Order: sequence, then structure tokens, then C-alpha cells
Amino acid sequence: MRIHYLQHVPFEGPGSLERWAHSNGHTLTATRLYDGELPARLEDVDALLILGGPMNVYEEEIHPWLVQEKIFIKQAIESDIPVLGICLGAQLIADVLGAKVYRNQHKEIGWFPLELTNQARESRLFGDLPAEFTALHWHGDTFDLPPAATHIAKSEGCTNQAFTFDSERVVGLQFHLEWTKAILSETLRNCADDLTEGRYVQSSDEMLGRQEAFERNNEIMNQIADKLTAAGLRKGVPG
Repeated sequence: MRIHYLQHVPFEGPGSLERWAHSNGHTLTATRLYDGELPARLEDVDALLILGGPMNVYEEEIHPWLVQEKIFIKQAIESDIPVLGICLGAQLIADVLGAKVYRNQHKEIGWFPLELTNQARESRLFGDLPAEFTALHWHGDTFDLPPAATHIAKSEGCTNQAFTFDSERVVGLQFHLEWTKAILSETLRNCADDLTEGRYVQSSDEMLGRQEAFERNNEIMNQIADKLTAAGLRKGVPG
């Protein structure tokens, strides 16, 4: 399967999903939007991954490439391929699907519990996961649930943490299951100003000292990615 990802900053790559893709024999290519690269041709993409980043979906004047990126995401959603958005990526999907993206009441930065919704218990992607688990968060914005989307997860600090759309072919995750300690270290170095006082903001030491949590999150990310891409393979996408 040819998996393509959209990257918004140099320090936030696909993390554990790179290892997952290679171990499963998938081809992984990238568009580095921050370097002025244009998105790939959709006919060369079997699944799309939209990564996170410190910018906001409504900052087109600061980051003009957001305009073209949103068009590409819309076309990808309409092309019947699996689409996964993480953090900013989830917000971009929500925006493209007509939902509002805006400042959350709280910043959420650190390891905090997630609770799956009742709808998630019926999901082929999320139904086998624990009803509650701890995930790594780094966001100040949130989104309304897009029309016709299914609410999957919530946290104490943010109601809409995950959703699925179009029979679970499109997935938005506000949290970071794919991050490694290396990505978190680079994000702490580049975005240290985000660590302001807050109920849901942890220190860098609190975040970095959780090696087992990274490993568990990466395992959960692999499970979701396995099931999401399996649906694409059943539809005849090459492996």
C-alpha cells in the first residue's frame, strides 16, 4: 500500500507509524508543506496520513499552503481511500467536513486519560481498545464534531478527542499515539513557550519520564493503523 503523509514542521514526523509502515511492507512518501512542496497526485496515494503541527487551521495568511492542503484533503476524503488525521490533521479534517475549529477552554499538554464513548465500543477500529487509557496530548484548539461523524473519545479537558467518518474510512485523533520520545523532545525544544501554567499542562520532566506509556501508545496506534488500512486492502488497494 502506498501511504502518503502531509508534514507541517520538520520536527514532527510520522513517529512510530514509520516503523509500522515499513514492517508491514507499505511504501511511505511525504509532502513537506513547510518547505513549499506540493501534495502528491492522488492517483499515486492509497492512504493519507495528516500529521500535527503548532499552527492553526485558520492561519492561512501566515501559512498560505493551508489553502491547497485543505483542497487536497477534501479530494482525498472524496476519493474513497483511508484518511487518518492526527492533532492538527484531525482539525483539518474537521474543518474540511464543515465543522468549527476554535480555541479549547484548556490547553492540553501531557499524559492524560481518554475515555472511549459508547459508540466506540461498536467500532471495528476502536472496539477492542480499553474503555480508558492514557494518551499524550499537545493542543490548544479543539473542533466541533463534523456532521455525520461518530464521536469516539473524550477527555476531562476536551470533549471531542476522536471521531470517525464515512463508515470509519476517515479518522481524526486529537491526541498523539504515534509520538516517540525523540519527537516529544524536539517539540519541547521548539515549542517550549506552550508550557504555560494550566490545569492540563505538564512539565517536560513529567512528559519525558514515561517510556512504557510511549510504547503502549505506539502499540495502540499500530492496532488502529492495521484495521484502517485493512479496509483499504479489502477494497482492492494494492498491498
